[in-house]
Amino acid sequence: MSPRDPSASTPPALPADPEHDPAASFAVDPALVRELVPALRATSGESVTTYAPFTGQPIATLPVSDVGDVEDAFAAARAAQRTWARTDLGHRADLLLDLHDAVLDHADDLMDLVQWESGKARAHAFDEVLHVALTARYYARTLHKHLKTRRVPGVYPLLTQARINRIPKGVVGIISPWNYPLTLAVSDGLPAIAAGNAVVHKPDAQTPLSALAAIDLFREVGFPASLWQLVNGDGPLIGGAIIDRADYVCFTGSTATGRRVAAQAAQRLVSCSLELGGKNPMLVLADADVDRAVEGAVRACFSSAGQLCVSIERLFVADAIYDRFVSKLVKRVEPMKLSASLAYDGDMGSLVSQRQLDTVTAHVADAVAHGATVLTGGRPRPDVGPYFFEPTLLEGVHPMMQCFADETFGPVVSLYRFGSESEAIDRANAGSYGLNASIFTRDIARGRELARQIKAGTVNINEGFAATFGTLEAPMGGMRESGTGRRHGAEGILRYTETQSVANQRLLPLTAPRYVSDAAYQKSITAALRLLKKAGRA
Repeated sequence: MSPRDPSASTPPALPADPEHDPAASFAVDPALVRELVPALRATSGESVTTYAPFTGQPIATLPVSDVGDVEDAFAAARAAQRTWARTDLGHRADLLLDLHDAVLDHADDLMDLVQWESGKARAHAFDEVLHVALTARYYARTLHKHLKTRRVPGVYPLLTQARINRIPKGVVGIISPWNYPLTLAVSDGLPAIAAGNAVVHKPDAQTPLSALAAIDLFREVGFPASLWQLVNGDGPLIGGAIIDRADYVCFTGSTATGRRVAAQAAQRLVSCSLELGGKNPMLVLADADVDRAVEGAVRACFSSAGQLCVSIERLFVADAIYDRFVSKLVKRVEPMKLSASLAYDGDMGSLVSQRQLDTVTAHVADAVAHGATVLTGGRPRPDVGPYFFEPTLLEGVHPMMQCFADETFGPVVSLYRFGSESEAIDRANAGSYGLNASIFTRDIARGRELARQIKAGTVNINEGFAATFGTLEAPMGGMRESGTGRRHGAEGILRYTETQSVANQRLLPLTAPRYVSDAAYQKSITAALRLLKKAGRA
């Protein structure tokens, strides 16, 4: 099939379909907005209107917070946290399991909000509901394991007893992004709460309703109302006020903003975790199952219209299978259906805003201007909705093009041949990011060996990103400029705690008794240490 020219005329508008018209099938009930808004601490007297990517229509007008609201939110959260920190771990676990059920019970309503605010396809909205439920269940089941006091060997066996406690940080500040408005708003906060902290949270100003709905469920199942405080408004102002007050900061967003968050937190010697940008590679080795790799690439590149931090933007394919792989991939991508519907009838949804559309359009236009070939896609689709862009495959991308190293954060992927696996690893590691990577091969042992050579916090074998992201026991985060710290697993909850060591000494002191000379004490201790070494004791 011939490459597509992205400058060609826009396809004709699709005929109206009342059954799948989002304006007809779903609109945010003003009563729901009125019900959710009281959860916001926002008394500035100002307001902001959010808009649906599917249609460009307004969704809701919400009050905006000021710095005084942030101050009040922290005061309320600190008061609630002092009581919550003394709450039994079993009670916390029970509430998390109740939240798991509540999220699944309200899945359709939550998916409606996620789609309306972010513009993603229904199947990708369900990913968010699933992830929140899995996170709640995982930390409910593992809470005691992660947080229980742990005994460790003392300096002298029997005489010294030592224990390690996990003490909550206090009030955690969370600043969450627009691309996953439900799961990235909630799933980082659940382990913080489970560890005995309170949360002050600023969801992205484009997508606050998904977070508000989830926190409404959080309170409905019995968590204290003041334990999770929400504020709304400008990122630098409100986010900065959170960083100035939090005992720990959790941020997900761009690398540029992450640098500023880290610098501001460092001024107060406050720790932070940052999940930032990526230019994630997929390696398709010569022995890969081509059909499976094609399906994996479609999911990895175009889920949530590529607006996913772990989304694949670079495809490196072995020479031996390159032509066959590309032919099958083009045939698979070309008929993908773009949908502005709340039904399960589309393969991909919309970009979230004009800004994202402008970035994606500019990256593709720049690549074409510098000699890249569009194999399929390459055009905005205003006939479907104001911010839709076709899933796009590019060949011939080189370092002079913006999309070569810069994160596009949209449905655009570049394809490259490679000869040797060492070449593929070197090219995958090029650049400054290191968030996620993927390897397709029939030889799992070889895939695991190569994974250790890739500079990425997560590596998926025969999958794009979901295998690691969905495994809640496995830490998830970035290397290099893709961030610091980890969500999920033990690290995902222990980051919200301080380690406290408590040791008590029995019978004899850790110094020479008054009736023993220092020289004699040294000899006896030296002999004891040699015996302990021979006995294999720590």
